[in-house]
Amino acid sequence: MNRRQFQAVTVGTLVLGGLLLTGGKPGVATAGAQSTTPSPTPQQAQLRQIMDKIDQVLAATKSNSAAAESPKSNSVEENDTTRWDQVLPAAQRFVVLMAFNNEAVLDKETGLVWERSPQTAGVSAATARLGCANKAIGGRKGWRLPSLPELASLVDPSVASPGPALSSGHPFTNVQSANYWSASVPAENPTLILGVGFNNGVALGLNKAFDQRIWCVRGGTNAE
Repeated sequence: MNRRQFQAVTVGTLVLGGLLLTGGKPGVATAGAQSTTPSPTPQQAQLRQIMDKIDQVLAATKSNSAAAESPKSNSVEENDTTRWDQVLPAAQRFVVLMAFNNEAVLDKETGLVWERSPQTAGVSAATARLGCANKAIGGRKGWRLPSLPELASLVDPSVASPGPALSSGHPFTNVQSANYWSASVPAENPTLILGVGFNNGVALGLNKAFDQRIWCVRGGTNAE
């Protein structure tokens, strides 16, 4: 028996019990009823108390059910790490995180956390992943090299070359109009590593022989 069925049975039992206490039946006046309103008998007063209690129980049950369902629905709407269906202006999209000493930025469109000021010097393909893994931005570890889709999600395609191809009003600093490594390797050509050129926002295959820049991210998952 579910909760609503149990409540219905309980309420019905209480009402029936109250009717029996008054010595009457549903819809039938008790013996000796007068045309004028008589003073309530002790049984009728007890029935009124029962009915008042039922109202209180039902009101509390309704309130508790609404409170239990609200966080569940809100979690779906507010958990940005599992959805990429929002389009926000830069002023609303990017939030500088004080908890990270203002060294990291939350992207509310993807739920990812980016370093606010990526290093300007290039690194080799062999050290790019460890370069992110060893960072402690904002006093926190757990940084990694982003996948190609994650890195490309920062690009504003409306920004023309020479870039950098980021939305106007973004909070990042030191972003170069240059190529950045991703963690993605094309299966058809494993001698290359995919990356993004922030001079024009284009995804491209980068030769492992040349150093490129890294822009580290935190959160989400990346199995590459």
